[in-house]
Amino acid sequence: MSKIKFSEDITWHDLLVRIALVIISVVLIVWAMPRDSQITLKAEMGKPWRHADFTAPFDFPIYKPDAVIKAERDSIMREYEPYYGFDSEMEGKMVSKFTQDFAEGIPGLTPDFISIIANRLHQFYNQGIMNAQQYSELIKDTTRMIRIVNGKQASSERITTIYSPKLAYEELFQDPVLSPHRVLLQRCNLNDYITPNLIYEKERSEAILRDLQESIPLASGVAQRGQKIVDRGQIVDEKTYRIIESYIKESERRKTDKSPFNKKLLGEALLVLLLIGSFTTYLSLFRKDYFERWRSITMVYSMIVLFSVAALQMVNHSVLHIYLLPFAMVPIFVRVFMDSRTAFMTHATTIFIVASALQHPLDFIIIESVAGLVAIFSLRELSSRSQLFKTAILVTLASTATNLALDLKFGSDLTIIDYSEYNYLMVNGALLFCSYPLLYLIEKLFGFTSNITLIELSDMNKDLLRRMSEVAPGTFQHSTQVGNLAAEIANKIGAKAQLVRTGALYHDIGKTQNPIYFTENQSGVNPHENLSYIDSAQVIISHVTDGLKLADKYNLPDVIKDFIATHHGQGKAKYFYVKYKNEHPDEDIDELLFTYPGPNPFTREQAILMMADAVEAASRSLPDYTEQSIRDLVNRILDSQVADGHFRDCPITFRDIQYAKTVLIEKLKTIYHTRISYPELKKEE
Repeated sequence: MSKIKFSEDITWHDLLVRIALVIISVVLIVWAMPRDSQITLKAEMGKPWRHADFTAPFDFPIYKPDAVIKAERDSIMREYEPYYGFDSEMEGKMVSKFTQDFAEGIPGLTPDFISIIANRLHQFYNQGIMNAQQYSELIKDTTRMIRIVNGKQASSERITTIYSPKLAYEELFQDPVLSPHRVLLQRCNLNDYITPNLIYEKERSEAILRDLQESIPLASGVAQRGQKIVDRGQIVDEKTYRIIESYIKESERRKTDKSPFNKKLLGEALLVLLLIGSFTTYLSLFRKDYFERWRSITMVYSMIVLFSVAALQMVNHSVLHIYLLPFAMVPIFVRVFMDSRTAFMTHATTIFIVASALQHPLDFIIIESVAGLVAIFSLRELSSRSQLFKTAILVTLASTATNLALDLKFGSDLTIIDYSEYNYLMVNGALLFCSYPLLYLIEKLFGFTSNITLIELSDMNKDLLRRMSEVAPGTFQHSTQVGNLAAEIANKIGAKAQLVRTGALYHDIGKTQNPIYFTENQSGVNPHENLSYIDSAQVIISHVTDGLKLADKYNLPDVIKDFIATHHGQGKAKYFYVKYKNEHPDEDIDELLFTYPGPNPFTREQAILMMADAVEAASRSLPDYTEQSIRDLVNRILDSQVADGHFRDCPITFRDIQYAKTVLIEKLKTIYHTRISYPELKKEE
């Protein structure tokens, strides 16, 4: 069943795959976003502002310092008068009880002492008696006033005019008339008749106090949205310090506000969706072939998600420092296995996502962008694993230099620079050295083949190549020559030269199984003379399948196996095919007996190898090596391959093929140039 077309180039299946990649990435990243991040702004009065320029993101009040608010509240408290209700019946009850209890008089004293004591109690109750605990709190400030409510009348009285039960009892015995009889009166337990008649009105007093406290403004002004608060490097004065502290306080207060609709989560999801969606759009427009290779597309999205989630979790849990995470690994790996532009886009998408969760994203974006660019530039031509170490050193130097530049730009003195960030960047650089072992891990995990691996495979001491040089020296020389020709073409048209050179070395490895059957390895004996044309064709064709078996045995990468399978495509063993057809003109020929299994080339590099292989082999049969004969040979072979449809499935252009012709003609002219004849020395007679 054919896929439904969404557009000319994209099917519904392709569209759904891309949407799924975006959704999965967004969900994982948003899940890792900090849910309750702390405000990390920190201001120190009298010192330079170390963060980026700070502008008020919303309107917020400028709160007064705690000391000022406390002083104002203390001033209010001095004016505050708690309310006490006057119990007018308490005096009557207590005096009546006293006169009843001592109706027969006080033993040892005359009857008139009853009226004297009753009169003194009347004075105490009339002045007011307060709860002992409340009295002890209020009397600490002798200027303190209270509000006494007696019916509909209210009056303010100084606390020093009020009694507590203990104070009234002691003052009773200070009376000149009663003090001489203190011992006798103490036996009467007169304190039983002294009870508070001022009752604290809690609700009324607290309401009055609350109104007074609320009348104190907590803010001395308002910072408006967009207002510049402080520039980086500016000295933080008292006013600026108070504004920054007010912003932190207001931000914390806003975080505690409960809302049925989580706008923060929606904003995070929308932002990440835009970033991941933009990256996917870039791939769809400029690198759509990656969607056809699951390993490529899986790696780039995995890199974005993995580093984003790791960084966001570090921020969420306040673990370590964000600069410790080696973000430059992202462009390093993508550049090694894919291309520079995609490496930068992947890196940019990752750092923008992470920066959205940071309080001060500008410095982070600048430093990591420079680090990523340096990593990409330093790996423009990866030819050895040692380059990864050089890249780590260059990235570290670039990061620290960028951080220093920012500090110098916004700081006024080297003594105020926070050197801890440089330590983090140094550790980051050390972690970049882990790119070396991780490169091998990613190769195996995603099935990639790096230039480093290709170079290692090109080592002539490798088992397969050494064996080929020993048992099939002609094939070995042919493969080496094809590699040189193919690499020149690749460099000319912008293909992968190292890949096609390594593929050329292994493309005929199957010939080591029966080397004598191939002309370049023969020395006077031709075993095909004893075989039929069909059998000979099958032996020749089998070097492809034999090569694939050897590749499996020696664990060669899939990309090398593709060169082995496609270097003849679905062409024919023409020599034996033509011979058989000429001798059996009236017979229906089973062309599959003379046809290579293929497939035809499906990459530019495979097409280059096919052209170089055919031309190099045919050039050995030229009777003379003139410019015209070489030109005719190259044009005839490449035009024949185009006409046979060998390049129908690969993205090579007619322009590329024309360049290939030019390179092959020039290289063959150089290889087979006419050598001068050295003169012989004449002998004297």
